[in-house]
Amino acid sequence: MKAAAIVEAIGVGTRFGRSNWVHRGLDLTVGRGDVLAMVGGSGSGKTTLLRHINGLTRPTEGHIAVFGSALFSGDRIADRSLRRRFGMLFQQGALFSALTVYQNIAFPLRELRLLDEAMIRDLVLLKLAQVELRPSDARLMPSELSGGMVKRVALARALALEPELLLLDEPTAGLDPDRSESFVRLIRQLRAELGLTVVLVTHDLDTLAALATRVAVLAERRILAVGPLEQVMQNDHPFIRGFFGSERSRIAIERGRALG
Repeated sequence: MKAAAIVEAIGVGTRFGRSNWVHRGLDLTVGRGDVLAMVGGSGSGKTTLLRHINGLTRPTEGHIAVFGSALFSGDRIADRSLRRRFGMLFQQGALFSALTVYQNIAFPLRELRLLDEAMIRDLVLLKLAQVELRPSDARLMPSELSGGMVKRVALARALALEPELLLLDEPTAGLDPDRSESFVRLIRQLRAELGLTVVLVTHDLDTLAALATRVAVLAERRILAVGPLEQVMQNDHPFIRGFFGSERSRIAIERGRALG
């Protein structure tokens, strides 16, 4: 694994059932400081690949390493230590519905079993401030939150353990344009302040153009192209031309560039 690589996937294949291959021979490298956006059509395996990277699922074949170490090493302590170095924002937030905002953010901190409650309280309030929420919001239940607040609380929880790598699954899905733009600005700000490496899945070209330093296009069970957006858009593959070449796509990309 290259010294600068935070994530490296080599020859990854993912099969569902006996013959349904979603990935086959897929290679991908994410460098330190990258904001890599993965795009592709429905069923191209974007979220599946993200789940492989965060260790929720294992590929059928191939190898994935994070921070130079293989996931699923068999060493429970080493695996747990590795997973503390990245945080995950799920598409719908995946907040625990029976827990308050405070308890949701405190959950990974309490799992460490290394911090007293006073330290946990200070860290929860810090994370709320980082995602531009008020201390009073800590008392709310998930059912009392707007869609934008759910995303921010989920982001605060993803950042609770001070990760180096942040994984985002459709971070602006379900948000209206104003809340989407606000959330994109927040991620850009946090990435700059915390020195994060970010991997995101998105279908939103506004978000992609505003956030990504590199783009990876998934189709035909593999990565068709990876690189800066302008470079990828010049690729002559029919899928890439169709994905980025429509008038609607061009308008969305220009809108995202203006935000960035």
